Amino acid sequence: MTRHRASFALATLLVLLSCIASAQKSNLKTAPPKMTLFVDATEAPRKIFHAKLTIPVTPGTATLYYPKWIPGEHGPTGPIADLAGTKFMAGGKELTWHRDSAEMYTIYVDVPQGVNSLDVSLDFLSPTEGQFSAGASATEKLTLVSWNTVLLYPKGWTSDQITVTPSLKLPAGWQYGTALEGGGTGDTLQFAPVSLTTLVDSPVLTGQYFKKFDLGGDLKHSLDVAADSAAALEAKPETIQHFKNLVTETGVLYGARHYRHYDFLLTLSDHTAHFGLEHHESSDDRIPENAITDPDAMIASSGLLPHEMTHSWNGKYRRPAGLATPEYQTPMKGDLLWVYEGMTQYWGEVLTARSGELTQEQARDGLANVAAYLDHWPGRTWRPLQDTATAAQVLYGASHAWASWRRSVDYYDEMILVWLEADTIIRKQSNGAKSLDDFAKLFLGGKSGPPMVVKYEFQDVVSGLNQVVPYDWATFLRTRLDKTGDHAPLAGVENSGWRLVYTDQQSDFLKAREKARKFITEWYSIGIDLNSKGKITDTVKGMAAENVGIAPGMTVVAINGREYSADVLRAAIKAAKGTSDPIELLIENGEFYKTYKVDYHDGLKYPRLERDASKPDLLSDILRPHATAAAK
Repeated sequence: MTRHRASFALATLLVLLSCIASAQKSNLKTAPPKMTLFVDATEAPRKIFHAKLTIPVTPGTATLYYPKWIPGEHGPTGPIADLAGTKFMAGGKELTWHRDSAEMYTIYVDVPQGVNSLDVSLDFLSPTEGQFSAGASATEKLTLVSWNTVLLYPKGWTSDQITVTPSLKLPAGWQYGTALEGGGTGDTLQFAPVSLTTLVDSPVLTGQYFKKFDLGGDLKHSLDVAADSAAALEAKPETIQHFKNLVTETGVLYGARHYRHYDFLLTLSDHTAHFGLEHHESSDDRIPENAITDPDAMIASSGLLPHEMTHSWNGKYRRPAGLATPEYQTPMKGDLLWVYEGMTQYWGEVLTARSGELTQEQARDGLANVAAYLDHWPGRTWRPLQDTATAAQVLYGASHAWASWRRSVDYYDEMILVWLEADTIIRKQSNGAKSLDDFAKLFLGGKSGPPMVVKYEFQDVVSGLNQVVPYDWATFLRTRLDKTGDHAPLAGVENSGWRLVYTDQQSDFLKAREKARKFITEWYSIGIDLNSKGKITDTVKGMAAENVGIAPGMTVVAINGREYSADVLRAAIKAAKGTSDPIELLIENGEFYKTYKVDYHDGLKYPRLERDASKPDLLSDILRPHATAAAK
């Protein structure tokens, strides 16, 4: 009996010790890590950033991640190739590390006994080209600091669970804007502790030439602008008023706000990547240096800020389940990007008109251009629209060459046409009592409050539409997403009281876009796009130029024996109308030259929308300002 009792006691003790060990391990696991991050941006003009981190660890092998899947970029775009000088220290000693041989964004560090924190130093080499947060972000006079480019974080936690205390050193005298709290004055900013989610979602714009415009509204809204020159900041009051109107119009449309305050972080430079990236309480908006002072550049850049601000509701607050990942290593699924981006594109265009950034005529000309180029987009005959969303992560980086045959991320623009059609259906089914605005308020609005994420699936979108107006929305959407065909979905344009036509005169909208973007479009005549030097960026499969063998990458040297220019090309197209004479293009293809005879005789063609008086003018009602009516 005694021996048995001793054995039993020993077994009990071992179980108890095991439980204690498990509890201790559990306690370690339930204590979320608290990191610090210091970024030295004083060498931003040299395109290099220095960072220092402290990261809690336990002895053994620590697994660290460099952010890979960046929210809003919809792909594995984390710029890890530009990470350099990485060192791990503990107790004054440098530790060894190695990268996972299959997963390049995973780093293993050998942590000795007694060490509970790593001191990490690294450099980020800011590129001079590229797109998104991996693109060019710094010039001699300004920079945009994307926190995801300058940090590592520990495995085993969601980004919501990790706390980071960030600080940032600026070049002397530079000012800044950000959605982060704290900061203070001077060249070294100390921000309040935030979750890793909030940090990555809150970039900092800073520059020597900097101006902050108060946009008013029910909460604090600011337009924070950094430019490469002081002159670029001198926007006229009426230009700033358009952005004030945008704040008002979003309040009317969505009926709620999901941020504490909102900052547009606007970069004005010809030497950074040009794009927009959404964040919950701010947006990273990058456009040419003259884009708020030159009328044509303003037209060419219009719609960006309304689009990115709309993402605060559609994309950040309401988010497809496949894009609501717990951290930055889990792959994102883009199958609902036609809502996330496509509906945002629709509301962005609508709000651009409602805020006055474009006139109604300019907005119609922009819609005509979208409808026309998609109607001349032969890739739609083999690739359904849904696949452009599902394959977004590969299409974002695809070349512009042969885009019309490959297709691109077409869910942006094509869903403008689809959501316009949905709006006209809702208006018809409800005898004018309802519109897509009601869906925006129901599905994207919700209740005001601080940032949060509410996930959705396809059926939630259908259910939301049915709450506004009962209809077979599932079939409506799946038909437009899954079927291939020769033509773009133009029913929404036609139902709204307008029709797509072509004239021999460019609209002011298209002229402004060509001037600002330095390209020439003869997409609807011979089927070709060129840059200002005659290099062909794309051709339309099945149209006159492509039919004779002309392809992207070639360069037009001469037209009918005369040196290339846009005017010479257009004069030749115009002169060939109604004749049997071909247009002769001398083409350079690498080291080789060849003359191509283009058989085209229908003259210049540019898209416009023409009023159809047999139908109510719904489009004008959709594009008009709504804030005044709501206030009555």
